[in-house]
Amino acid sequence: MIRIGLDAMGGDFAPEVVVKGAVMALDAIAEDCRIVLFGDKEEIRSILAKEGCSTDRFEIVATSEIIEMGDHPVRAFQQKPNSSIAVGFRHLAEGEIDGLASAGSTGAVMVGSTQVVKAIEGVIRPAISTLIPTTAGRSALLLDVGLNIDCKADVLEQYALIGSVYAKSVLGIEKPRVALLNIGTEPTKGNLQIRAAYELLQLGSEAGKYNFVGNVEASHIFTSEVADVIVCDGFVGNTILKLSEGLYSINAQHGHTNSFWEGLNYEHTGGTPVLGINAPVILGHGKSTAQAIKSMVLATEHAIRSNIVEHLQEAFK
Repeated sequence: MIRIGLDAMGGDFAPEVVVKGAVMALDAIAEDCRIVLFGDKEEIRSILAKEGCSTDRFEIVATSEIIEMGDHPVRAFQQKPNSSIAVGFRHLAEGEIDGLASAGSTGAVMVGSTQVVKAIEGVIRPAISTLIPTTAGRSALLLDVGLNIDCKADVLEQYALIGSVYAKSVLGIEKPRVALLNIGTEPTKGNLQIRAAYELLQLGSEAGKYNFVGNVEASHIFTSEVADVIVCDGFVGNTILKLSEGLYSINAQHGHTNSFWEGLNYEHTGGTPVLGINAPVILGHGKSTAQAIKSMVLATEHAIRSNIVEHLQEAFK
């Protein structure tokens, strides 16, 4: 039995939207899956009753506190031990659930990821990543997209390995092409950080750790002509992610849509995986709708089944 943990109190519209999304996910997940809701038991039961859904279809773990978006993440974890996020992460660390999804405080999720579940031995800094659509019809992986806004060259080199392992085990790409995002394709382009990272990625590729294909410009991010995995620091990655979301919204407002643009709709992806830690964790958008919550639950199931954590642990031995 696969047990998918869901923070019912996380997000701008929790718990109602989160519980509704969980109900929507029931018929989409496999029969061997069980959703475990962490949150206010009475509120959850009330929402399920309104949805005409039996509480027997879920496991509910009662919590009495909420880490708000404005709370200091580290202090909140210490001061609110019975919050839905804190209890969820304890269950994850103790193996009582197989993965955890939350649209709550990004800072709190990262505290839980790094201090409770902890980073895989050898990983300098975990990353959050996102799948982006390409005109070739398949997804590419972009990392980091907001966890580490300043990355030294050795961290970017590790992102190449993390991204390559993900592309193999989750996307099914046998020999993923890994590229470094830069302002030009020449090896001499970029700032000191990027040029140093380029040299490290070349060495890693020569050692057979991954298939580094060089620098890639932003104009090729959405084509898949050059790379399957694109490495950058969190400042650049988050800027690209927010720009993409903005472009999707503009197109949607004007009634323009197709399969490519829908690939930029966060409701379909649900959330971003935290990579480099010892358990599957999916971080959702704070403004998540019920559809986005459903997608987040499905993304968590997929991450669990792909054994991405085990593959990364093996890669960093």
